[in-house]
Amino acid sequence: MNKERIHTEHAPAAVGPYSQAIRIGEFIFTAGQVALDPASGELVGRDVAAQTEQVISNLRAVLAAAGSSLERVVKTTVFLQSMADFAAMNAVYARHFPEPFPARSTVEVGGLPKGGLVEIECVALGVASGE
Repeated sequence: MNKERIHTEHAPAAVGPYSQAIRIGEFIFTAGQVALDPASGELVGRDVAAQTEQVISNLRAVLAAAGSSLERVVKTTVFLQSMADFAAMNAVYARHFPEPFPARSTVEVGGLPKGGLVEIECVALGVASGE
């Protein structure tokens, strides 16, 4: 098994012993992204809609560094501080992920880094040879 570390300055740096993403074969596994500004490391947005926009921007940057995109995402996991934010998160999410939508799990958690309201991780396909 050959694991390749994916890193970009256009997404928040890892703040612990993990990678922004790992590629294994054609699959890309991202770390969970919260609404951190890549330059400042500060939380962006006061509500879940604004934070979801930043989270997806961060995911887009990590996927681009891996040679992939939101269009190639096959599975996401969404972590919400409160399920009361589900509809607002979902509205933003639906604007960014094309149909057929990725498979998804959404769970409520006790807390997220820096008091964030949403975190999303994904599994995507990289660009296959010949594409």
